[in-house]
Amino acid sequence: MDLDLNSGADLASLIHRGGVFFDVEGKTPEEIYDKISKIIKVPEGLTSEQICQALCAREQVLSTAVGNGIALPHARASIIKEEDQQQICVVYLKNPIDMQAPDEREVFVMFVLLTHNSQVHLKVLTDLAGLFRNLRFRKALESHAGEAELLSLIRELDK
Repeated sequence: MDLDLNSGADLASLIHRGGVFFDVEGKTPEEIYDKISKIIKVPEGLTSEQICQALCAREQVLSTAVGNGIALPHARASIIKEEDQQQICVVYLKNPIDMQAPDEREVFVMFVLLTHNSQVHLKVLTDLAGLFRNLRFRKALESHAGEAELLSLIRELDK
């Protein structure tokens, strides 16, 4: 991974800022995005409705499911105004849902990306893709690892 753990835009600090949520309910991505937008820390200048609409609009273009039971919901264009408002929310679903993933696996965890520019967004996507290739990390997700375990594993794998 390329992100510096001492910067404000590294995966560990973005996940710490966004939080980890368990047993989020919903039968469709839209229902889940509605719930997510109401439980996360909404950045100043935005509403939960704006976040939900941005996530839903992106999902309508193409599924954000990437395989291995993982999805990466995000807005098509940045809706975050300030760098220190960026976050990644890890959301474990109560019941997996079909999001037309390339491997046809149902999604059980979402990494909701709220970034403030396309460079950070692409860097985060690249670094997450690296993590998702790691079997230990995927196993941690499958066991619904909490924030401390995920951050520890990210830091360990970043070395």
